[in-house]
Amino acid sequence: MTLFAGAYANRRVLVTGHTGFKGSWLVNWLLDMGAEVCGYSNGVPTEPSLFELGGLAGRIRHEVGDVRDLARFSDVLQSFRPDVVFHLAAQAIVSTSYRDPLDTISTNVMGTGTVLEALRSVDWPCVGVIITSDKCYENVEWVYGYRETDRLGGKDVYSASKGAAELIFHAYLHSFFASKDGPVRLATTRAGNVIGGGDWAADRIVVDCVKAWQAGRSVEIRSPRATRPWQHVLEPLSGYLALGARMLSSNDLHGESYNFGPMAEQNRTVVELIGDLATEWGDPDQKGFEVTADIPFHEAGLLKLSCDKALFDLKWQPTLNYGECVELTGGWYRRVLREGQDVFAVTAEQIRTYETLATQRQRVWTQG
Repeated sequence: MTLFAGAYANRRVLVTGHTGFKGSWLVNWLLDMGAEVCGYSNGVPTEPSLFELGGLAGRIRHEVGDVRDLARFSDVLQSFRPDVVFHLAAQAIVSTSYRDPLDTISTNVMGTGTVLEALRSVDWPCVGVIITSDKCYENVEWVYGYRETDRLGGKDVYSASKGAAELIFHAYLHSFFASKDGPVRLATTRAGNVIGGGDWAADRIVVDCVKAWQAGRSVEIRSPRATRPWQHVLEPLSGYLALGARMLSSNDLHGESYNFGPMAEQNRTVVELIGDLATEWGDPDQKGFEVTADIPFHEAGLLKLSCDKALFDLKWQPTLNYGECVELTGGWYRRVLREGQDVFAVTAEQIRTYETLATQRQRVWTQG
Protein backbone atom coordinates (compact mmCIF):
# COMPACT_ATOMS: atom_id res chain seq x y z
CA MET A 1 0.00 0.00 0.00
CA THR A 2 1.48 3.33 -1.10
CA LEU A 3 0.51 6.14 1.24
CA PHE A 4 0.96 9.88 0.83
CA ALA A 5 2.35 9.18 -2.67
CA GLY A 6 5.29 7.42 -1.03
CA ALA A 7 6.56 10.78 0.23
CA TYR A 8 8.05 9.48 3.48
CA ALA A 9 9.88 6.36 2.30
CA ASN A 10 13.61 6.85 2.92
CA ARG A 11 13.03 10.46 4.02
CA ARG A 12 14.68 11.97 7.07
CA VAL A 13 11.96 13.24 9.41
CA LEU A 14 12.58 15.19 12.62
CA VAL A 15 9.77 15.11 15.19
CA THR A 16 9.87 17.41 18.21
CA GLY A 17 7.80 16.15 21.13
CA HIS A 18 8.25 12.58 19.88
CA THR A 19 7.96 11.08 23.36
CA GLY A 20 4.43 12.41 23.89
CA PHE A 21 1.17 10.67 23.04
CA LYS A 22 0.60 12.18 19.60
CA GLY A 23 4.31 12.27 18.79
CA SER A 24 4.72 8.56 19.56
CA TRP A 25 1.87 7.63 17.23
CA LEU A 26 3.44 9.79 14.50
CA VAL A 27 6.83 8.11 14.97
CA ASN A 28 5.23 4.67 14.74
CA TRP A 29 3.49 5.61 11.51
CA LEU A 30 6.59 7.18 9.96
CA LEU A 31 8.66 4.09 10.75
CA ASP A 32 6.00 1.89 9.18
CA MET A 33 6.30 3.96 5.98
CA GLY A 34 10.08 3.57 5.85
CA ALA A 35 11.17 6.97 7.13
CA GLU A 36 14.38 7.60 9.04
CA VAL A 37 13.23 9.36 12.19
CA CYS A 38 15.00 11.63 14.65
CA GLY A 39 13.10 12.64 17.76
CA TYR A 40 13.84 15.67 19.94
CA SER A 41 12.14 15.99 23.31
CA ASN A 42 12.82 17.04 26.89
CA GLY A 43 12.35 13.57 28.38
CA VAL A 44 9.31 11.30 28.57
CA PRO A 45 6.27 13.23 29.87
CA THR A 46 4.27 10.41 31.49
CA GLU A 47 4.71 7.13 33.32
CA PRO A 48 3.78 4.83 31.71
CA SER A 49 4.14 6.07 28.13
CA LEU A 50 3.49 4.78 24.64
CA PHE A 51 7.04 5.81 23.74
CA GLU A 52 8.69 3.59 26.36
CA LEU A 53 6.27 0.67 26.25
CA GLY A 54 6.62 0.52 22.47
CA GLY A 55 10.44 0.55 22.64
CA LEU A 56 10.69 3.52 20.28
CA ALA A 57 14.01 4.83 21.64
CA GLY A 58 15.75 1.82 20.08
CA ARG A 59 14.07 2.30 16.70
CA ILE A 60 14.96 5.94 15.99
CA ARG A 61 17.62 8.56 16.67
CA HIS A 62 16.46 9.67 20.10
CA GLU A 63 17.71 13.11 21.18
CA VAL A 64 16.98 14.65 24.58
CA GLY A 65 16.86 18.42 24.77
CA ASP A 66 14.70 21.39 25.69
CA VAL A 67 12.86 22.87 22.72
CA ARG A 68 13.77 26.32 24.04
CA ASP A 69 17.51 25.56 23.80
CA LEU A 70 18.43 27.10 20.46
CA ALA A 71 22.05 25.89 20.41
CA ARG A 72 21.12 22.29 21.25
CA PHE A 73 18.20 22.10 18.82
CA SER A 74 20.21 23.75 16.04
CA ASP A 75 22.98 21.17 16.48
CA VAL A 76 20.50 18.32 16.09
CA LEU A 77 18.82 19.98 13.11
CA GLN A 78 22.09 20.65 11.31
CA SER A 79 23.54 17.19 11.94
CA PHE A 80 20.40 15.26 10.96
CA ARG A 81 19.49 17.50 7.98
CA PRO A 82 15.83 16.47 7.85
CA ASP A 83 13.61 16.65 4.80
CA VAL A 84 10.63 17.32 7.06
CA VAL A 85 10.23 18.73 10.58
CA PHE A 86 7.02 18.10 12.52
CA HIS A 87 7.00 20.41 15.54
CA LEU A 88 4.78 18.92 18.25
CA ALA A 89 6.81 19.72 21.38
CA ALA A 90 4.60 21.68 23.79
CA GLN A 91 3.14 21.97 27.26
CA ALA A 92 -0.19 20.44 26.27
CA ILE A 93 -2.18 20.16 29.51
CA VAL A 94 -4.67 22.93 30.33
CA SER A 95 -4.66 22.23 34.08
CA THR A 96 -0.85 22.44 34.14
CA SER A 97 -1.03 25.87 32.55
CA TYR A 98 -2.91 27.10 35.62
CA ARG A 99 -0.28 25.71 37.98
CA ASP A 100 2.69 26.94 35.94
CA PRO A 101 1.58 29.58 33.46
CA LEU A 102 5.03 30.99 32.72
CA ASP A 103 6.47 27.60 31.79
CA THR A 104 3.48 27.01 29.50
CA ILE A 105 4.00 30.35 27.77
CA SER A 106 7.74 29.82 27.51
CA THR A 107 7.47 26.28 26.12
CA ASN A 108 4.69 26.94 23.65
CA VAL A 109 5.72 30.39 22.45
CA MET A 110 9.51 30.45 22.81
CA GLY A 111 9.71 26.79 21.82
CA THR A 112 7.98 27.55 18.54
CA GLY A 113 10.21 30.58 18.08
CA THR A 114 13.30 28.44 18.68
CA VAL A 115 12.30 25.92 16.01
CA LEU A 116 11.62 28.70 13.51
CA GLU A 117 14.87 30.48 14.39
CA ALA A 118 16.84 27.26 13.86
CA LEU A 119 15.13 26.75 10.50
CA ARG A 120 16.45 30.16 9.38
CA SER A 121 19.90 28.57 9.03
CA VAL A 122 18.71 25.66 6.89
CA ASP A 123 20.26 25.70 3.40
CA TRP A 124 18.75 22.47 2.06
CA PRO A 125 15.16 21.75 0.97
CA CYS A 126 13.13 21.30 4.17
CA VAL A 127 9.45 21.34 5.07
CA GLY A 128 8.34 22.52 8.51
CA VAL A 129 4.87 21.63 9.81
CA ILE A 130 4.15 23.54 13.03
CA ILE A 131 1.39 21.93 15.11
CA THR A 132 -0.52 24.21 17.48
CA SER A 133 -4.09 23.51 18.66
CA ASP A 134 -7.77 24.26 18.08
CA LYS A 135 -7.46 26.26 21.32
CA CYS A 136 -5.57 28.92 19.38
CA TYR A 137 -8.90 30.49 18.36
CA GLU A 138 -10.70 33.03 20.51
CA ASN A 139 -13.58 30.78 21.54
CA VAL A 140 -16.95 32.52 21.72
CA GLU A 141 -18.71 29.11 21.82
CA TRP A 142 -20.73 29.63 18.68
CA VAL A 143 -22.15 26.60 16.88
CA TYR A 144 -20.14 27.21 13.73
CA GLY A 145 -16.77 25.64 13.07
CA TYR A 146 -13.80 27.98 13.39
CA ARG A 147 -12.05 28.80 10.13
CA GLU A 148 -8.35 29.42 9.66
CA THR A 149 -9.02 33.14 9.20
CA ASP A 150 -10.94 33.55 12.46
CA ARG A 151 -9.56 35.57 15.35
CA LEU A 152 -6.79 34.04 17.47
CA GLY A 153 -6.64 34.34 21.25
CA GLY A 154 -7.96 32.78 24.41
CA LYS A 155 -9.43 33.37 27.85
CA ASP A 156 -6.84 31.15 29.54
CA VAL A 157 -3.06 30.86 29.46
CA TYR A 158 -2.94 27.63 27.46
CA SER A 159 -5.20 28.99 24.70
CA ALA A 160 -3.32 32.29 24.63
CA SER A 161 0.00 30.47 24.34
CA LYS A 162 -1.26 28.58 21.30
CA GLY A 163 -2.64 31.74 19.72
CA ALA A 164 0.69 33.44 20.40
CA ALA A 165 2.59 30.57 18.79
CA GLU A 166 0.54 31.15 15.64
CA LEU A 167 1.35 34.88 15.74
CA ILE A 168 5.07 34.10 16.11
CA PHE A 169 4.82 31.76 13.14
CA HIS A 170 3.28 34.46 10.96
CA ALA A 171 5.83 37.04 12.10
CA TYR A 172 8.71 34.72 11.18
CA LEU A 173 7.02 33.77 7.93
CA HIS A 174 6.73 37.35 6.69
CA SER A 175 10.05 38.50 8.15
CA PHE A 176 12.35 35.63 7.15
CA PHE A 177 10.53 33.05 4.99
CA ALA A 178 8.46 35.23 2.69
CA SER A 179 9.81 33.74 -0.53
CA LYS A 180 8.20 30.55 -1.79
CA ASP A 181 11.43 29.81 -3.64
CA GLY A 182 13.58 29.54 -0.51
CA PRO A 183 14.81 26.19 0.85
CA VAL A 184 12.28 26.14 3.72
CA ARG A 185 8.52 25.72 3.31
CA LEU A 186 6.29 26.22 6.35
CA ALA A 187 2.69 25.70 7.46
CA THR A 188 0.73 25.39 10.70
CA THR A 189 -1.96 22.92 11.68
CA ARG A 190 -4.71 23.02 14.31
CA ALA A 191 -6.58 20.09 15.86
CA GLY A 192 -8.01 19.11 19.23
CA ASN A 193 -9.92 16.61 21.39
CA VAL A 194 -7.70 13.76 20.24
CA ILE A 195 -8.13 10.37 21.88
CA GLY A 196 -6.50 7.00 21.32
CA GLY A 197 -4.58 4.21 22.97
CA GLY A 198 -1.37 4.94 24.82
CA ASP A 199 -2.32 8.30 26.31
CA TRP A 200 -1.50 8.69 30.01
CA ALA A 201 -1.49 12.47 30.34
CA ALA A 202 -3.17 14.12 33.31
CA ASP A 203 -6.72 15.48 33.25
CA ARG A 204 -7.84 13.73 30.07
CA ILE A 205 -11.13 11.89 30.12
CA VAL A 206 -10.01 8.62 28.50
CA VAL A 207 -6.97 8.39 30.76
CA ASP A 208 -9.07 9.17 33.84
CA CYS A 209 -11.51 6.41 32.86
CA VAL A 210 -8.84 3.77 32.31
CA LYS A 211 -7.05 4.56 35.56
CA ALA A 212 -10.31 4.50 37.53
CA TRP A 213 -11.52 1.24 35.97
CA GLN A 214 -8.19 -0.45 36.57
CA ALA A 215 -8.57 0.48 40.26
CA GLY A 216 -12.20 -0.69 40.32
CA ARG A 217 -13.70 2.70 41.07
CA SER A 218 -15.92 5.29 39.42
CA VAL A 219 -14.31 7.97 37.32
CA GLU A 220 -14.38 11.59 38.48
CA ILE A 221 -15.39 14.02 35.77
CA ARG A 222 -15.71 17.78 35.69
CA SER A 223 -18.23 18.57 32.96
CA PRO A 224 -20.45 15.56 32.15
CA ARG A 225 -22.63 17.42 29.65
CA ALA A 226 -19.80 19.16 27.82
CA THR A 227 -19.79 18.29 24.13
CA ARG A 228 -16.63 17.58 22.15
CA PRO A 229 -15.94 16.57 18.53
CA TRP A 230 -13.95 13.47 19.54
CA GLN A 231 -11.43 12.17 17.03
CA HIS A 232 -8.87 9.39 17.00
CA VAL A 233 -5.22 10.47 17.06
CA LEU A 234 -4.59 9.03 13.59
CA GLU A 235 -7.09 11.43 12.02
CA PRO A 236 -5.15 14.69 12.50
CA LEU A 237 -1.88 12.83 11.94
CA SER A 238 -3.10 11.80 8.49
CA GLY A 239 -3.75 15.49 7.87
CA TYR A 240 -0.28 16.53 9.04
CA LEU A 241 1.29 13.86 6.86
CA ALA A 242 -0.84 14.77 3.84
CA LEU A 243 0.15 18.40 4.24
CA GLY A 244 3.84 17.55 4.63
CA ALA A 245 3.76 15.30 1.56
CA ARG A 246 2.16 18.02 -0.55
CA MET A 247 4.72 20.57 0.59
CA LEU A 248 7.58 18.24 -0.30
CA SER A 249 6.45 18.29 -3.91
CA SER A 250 5.12 21.85 -4.26
CA ASN A 251 5.55 25.31 -2.76
CA ASP A 252 1.94 26.38 -3.29
CA LEU A 253 0.89 25.89 0.35
CA HIS A 254 3.84 27.70 1.91
CA GLY A 255 2.66 29.92 4.77
CA GLU A 256 -0.81 28.41 5.05
CA SER A 257 -2.68 27.12 8.12
CA TYR A 258 -5.04 24.13 8.25
CA ASN A 259 -7.65 22.70 10.59
CA PHE A 260 -7.98 18.93 10.91
CA GLY A 261 -11.07 17.69 12.71
CA PRO A 262 -13.55 14.80 12.78
CA MET A 263 -16.83 14.26 10.98
CA ALA A 264 -19.63 16.55 12.15
CA GLU A 265 -21.60 13.62 13.60
CA GLN A 266 -18.88 12.88 16.15
CA ASN A 267 -19.97 15.51 18.67
CA ARG A 268 -20.81 13.59 21.85
CA THR A 269 -21.08 14.47 25.52
CA VAL A 270 -18.52 13.30 28.04
CA VAL A 271 -21.14 10.98 29.55
CA GLU A 272 -21.83 9.32 26.20
CA LEU A 273 -18.11 8.79 25.63
CA ILE A 274 -17.65 7.19 29.06
CA GLY A 275 -20.44 4.69 28.44
CA ASP A 276 -19.15 3.72 25.01
CA LEU A 277 -15.57 3.41 26.26
CA ALA A 278 -16.72 1.12 29.08
CA THR A 279 -18.21 -1.25 26.51
CA GLU A 280 -14.97 -1.37 24.52
CA TRP A 281 -12.95 -1.74 27.72
CA GLY A 282 -14.89 -4.96 28.27
CA ASP A 283 -16.99 -3.96 31.27
CA PRO A 284 -20.18 -2.29 29.99
CA ASP A 285 -21.59 -2.12 33.54
CA GLN A 286 -18.70 0.13 34.58
CA LYS A 287 -20.38 3.39 33.64
CA GLY A 288 -20.48 5.05 37.02
CA PHE A 289 -19.03 8.49 37.43
CA GLU A 290 -18.84 11.20 40.05
CA VAL A 291 -18.96 14.89 39.21
CA THR A 292 -16.20 16.69 41.02
CA ALA A 293 -16.75 20.21 42.30
CA ASP A 294 -13.03 20.90 42.01
CA ILE A 295 -12.70 22.62 38.63
CA PRO A 296 -9.55 24.76 38.92
CA PHE A 297 -9.62 25.99 35.35
CA HIS A 298 -11.97 27.20 32.63
CA GLU A 299 -13.30 24.62 30.17
CA ALA A 300 -15.10 25.45 26.94
CA GLY A 301 -18.57 24.03 26.53
CA LEU A 302 -18.30 23.89 22.75
CA LEU A 303 -15.40 24.17 20.32
CA LYS A 304 -15.28 22.75 16.82
CA LEU A 305 -13.39 23.39 13.61
CA SER A 306 -14.28 23.93 9.99
CA CYS A 307 -12.09 21.69 7.80
CA ASP A 308 -13.33 23.02 4.46
CA LYS A 309 -9.93 24.48 3.58
CA ALA A 310 -8.17 21.13 4.11
CA LEU A 311 -10.81 19.48 1.92
CA PHE A 312 -10.43 22.09 -0.83
CA ASP A 313 -6.61 22.32 -0.89
CA LEU A 314 -5.59 18.80 0.15
CA LYS A 315 -8.74 16.81 -0.60
CA TRP A 316 -8.33 15.64 3.01
CA GLN A 317 -11.29 14.16 4.88
CA PRO A 318 -11.51 12.32 8.21
CA THR A 319 -11.90 8.57 7.89
CA LEU A 320 -13.45 7.22 11.09
CA ASN A 321 -16.96 7.54 12.44
CA TYR A 322 -17.53 7.99 16.16
CA GLY A 323 -18.02 4.27 16.84
CA GLU A 324 -14.77 3.33 15.11
CA CYS A 325 -12.91 6.04 17.00
CA VAL A 326 -14.10 4.68 20.35
CA GLU A 327 -13.57 1.06 19.27
CA LEU A 328 -9.91 1.69 18.43
CA THR A 329 -9.33 3.69 21.61
CA GLY A 330 -11.03 1.39 24.10
CA GLY A 331 -9.78 -1.68 22.26
CA TRP A 332 -6.15 -0.54 22.55
CA TYR A 333 -6.35 -0.21 26.33
CA ARG A 334 -8.25 -3.48 26.71
CA ARG A 335 -5.78 -5.43 24.60
CA VAL A 336 -2.69 -3.93 26.23
CA LEU A 337 -3.77 -3.54 29.87
CA ARG A 338 -6.30 -6.35 30.33
CA GLU A 339 -5.05 -8.91 27.83
CA GLY A 340 -1.31 -8.17 28.00
CA GLN A 341 -0.71 -7.85 24.26
CA ASP A 342 2.45 -6.27 22.86
CA VAL A 343 2.23 -2.47 22.68
CA PHE A 344 4.21 -2.04 19.48
CA ALA A 345 2.26 -4.80 17.73
CA VAL A 346 -1.16 -3.48 18.79
CA THR A 347 -0.24 0.05 17.73
CA ALA A 348 1.06 -1.12 14.35
CA GLU A 349 -2.06 -3.20 13.79
CA GLN A 350 -4.33 -0.26 14.52
CA ILE A 351 -2.38 1.90 12.08
CA ARG A 352 -2.91 -0.75 9.40
CA THR A 353 -6.61 -0.96 10.27
CA TYR A 354 -6.90 2.80 9.86
CA GLU A 355 -5.04 2.66 6.53
CA THR A 356 -7.36 -0.09 5.29
CA LEU A 357 -10.49 1.85 6.20
CA ALA A 358 -9.10 5.00 4.58
CA THR A 359 -8.30 3.04 1.42
CA GLN A 360 -11.77 1.51 1.30
CA ARG A 361 -13.27 4.98 1.68
CA GLN A 362 -10.99 6.32 -1.06
CA ARG A 363 -9.22 8.98 0.94
CA VAL A 364 -6.89 10.80 -1.43
CA TRP A 365 -3.72 10.18 0.60
CA THR A 366 -4.13 6.41 0.12
CA GLN A 367 -4.33 6.59 -3.67
CA GLY A 368 -0.59 6.54 -4.39
